[in-house]
Amino acid sequence: MLRANFNGSPFLGVFAEATEDSLLVASGVDHGDVADELDVDAVYSGTIANSSVIGSTAVANSHGALVTDDALDHEIEKIEDEADVPVTRFPGPPNAVGNFVLANDEAAAVSPGLDSGQREAVEDALDVDVEPATLGGLDVVGSAAVATTSGVLCHPRSSDEELRTIEDVFDVHVDVGTVNYGTPLVGSGLVANTRGYVAGTETTGPELGRIEETLGFV
Repeated sequence: MLRANFNGSPFLGVFAEATEDSLLVASGVDHGDVADELDVDAVYSGTIANSSVIGSTAVANSHGALVTDDALDHEIEKIEDEADVPVTRFPGPPNAVGNFVLANDEAAAVSPGLDSGQREAVEDALDVDVEPATLGGLDVVGSAAVATTSGVLCHPRSSDEELRTIEDVFDVHVDVGTVNYGTPLVGSGLVANTRGYVAGTETTGPELGRIEETLGFV
């Protein structure tokens, strides 16, 4: 477990995206300890569409990455080289694909607002089955949860029906929690894979306990 700030912010998930094998992180972030905690060697440090909000402009798993349609050619080339994953542009809008797609290596939940072509893009790029879902009544499932192949931590106001849907989609343990002293959009303050996790510095002991229990670290 590691608690950290990225460029002074505890909202790590806004600036980074992790898979089992790689880390995509905003340029300027001191990511050495983060890569060590997640036990990844492949790290892309840079921008997407000239933006530092990597967690919003990309979603990735071990099979590939989807980035906003505004991503620049040289950024995509560098991601493929340094993070060692194939990259596909998401046919947006929305441009904040990382906010609207929640994925692990086996499945993905997406905003019900995505059209059939966008869902197909998620399926093809990440090599997963895709189902529409909301959490806490929100369609930003990528911000409202964090998923690994061991568990999914969800928005604390998620309904029982929403949690059952997520459990059916991912077929792993699902629970609710918060980060950074009560922030409900857990994807904004947590970066994780099955080897480790990094939470914002404002995340409390009880919140860390729920993260560890849900994502299978205890």
